This record gives sequence, structure tokens and C-alpha cells, in this order.
Amino acid sequence: MTRMHAPNHAVTVLISRKIRPGFEAQFEHVAQQLLEVASRAPGYLGAHLMHPGEEPEVHDSLYHVVLAFDSQKNLDAWQLSSERELGLAAAQPCVEGQTTQRSVSGLALWFQGPSAATPPRWKVAAVTWLGICPTVYLLFLVLWHWIENWWLLPRVMLLTLLVASTMTWVVAPVLTRVFRNWLNKPARVPT
Repeated sequence: MTRMHAPNHAVTVLISRKIRPGFEAQFEHVAQQLLEVASRAPGYLGAHLMHPGEEPEVHDSLYHVVLAFDSQKNLDAWQLSSERELGLAAAQPCVEGQTTQRSVSGLALWFQGPSAATPPRWKVAAVTWLGICPTVYLLFLVLWHWIENWWLLPRVMLLTLLVASTMTWVVAPVLTRVFRNWLNKPARVPT
């Protein structure tokens, strides 16, 4: 199989697994160890293990791992690594059925549940702007007095860190609930 050359940008994958009853604690331990090993891989940006029921809008019994790398090349290297293979082998006795993995591009991950389809990009952009604009504005109002004499790069670094964190853990989950029906509304087909 020939892989098309992927642009050099961050990539995120969503890995979903059903865990055998009674093996949850063992799986969580192995998964945390595997994510700790992944954190040392080149290009690692972050990961999160989501437990069944952790997200109120997701009604399934699966464990989900969201894993991000700075490029497809580094993600591929991690996925082919012996460390990952050892971790997967340790987790396999806990897993029931097939493991699914899919790539998620851009900011769409903020606005979809693990079992939902990706909303159209223009809707993701609109809701993202609705979250980022007031978040940036409020952070400027709150922080400007303390950071106005900083050099530009440290100001930008601090603000983007706070915006990304606030969007990921506070604003985007709220906007996802508020706009869920609109984001996932199927396109009308003319009759």
C-alpha cells in the first residue's frame, strides 16, 4: 500500500477499545504506562485516556485514547516502535473485539464525540471563532496589566497556552453541548 506524502503538520488519532468486564483496572494501568512511554517519543504533543462515561455526551462503553504528534512521520514512527508493540501486547488480554483507530484533522476533535461524524469545516470554524474570540478578549483584559511590559514572544506564548487550554477543557466542551444539534445536523438534500 502506498502512503501519500502527508504535509508536515500536527496529527491526532482517536483509538477506541472495548475492555473485557473485570479487566478495566489492568487495562488502565497498561494504558497509562504506554502513554508515559509515548510521551518520550519524538514529536509527541499530548494524549488523553477517556474512560467510558467520562464525556456526558458520549454514550458508549468504550475506552478512547486521543493521541497527538507534531507530524505524520513522527506518529508513524511511534506506531511502528517496539515500545508501542510491547504495550499493545500487554493490553491485548484486556481488550474485547476489534480496536478502531481514526485520524482527526484540525480543530474538529474539539467538536465531535468519539462516535460522531466530523462536522463540516465551516461549522467547526464558526464555533471555534465563537469560543476563541471572547476567550482571547477576556484573557487580554485580565492579564494585560501584568504582561504589558513583556516582550512580544513571551506574551504570545502565554496567551496561546492559556487559550488552547481554556478552549480544550472549558470552552469547547460547553460549545459542543450548546451547538451539538447544529454541528451534527445533516445537510439538506434538494428534492
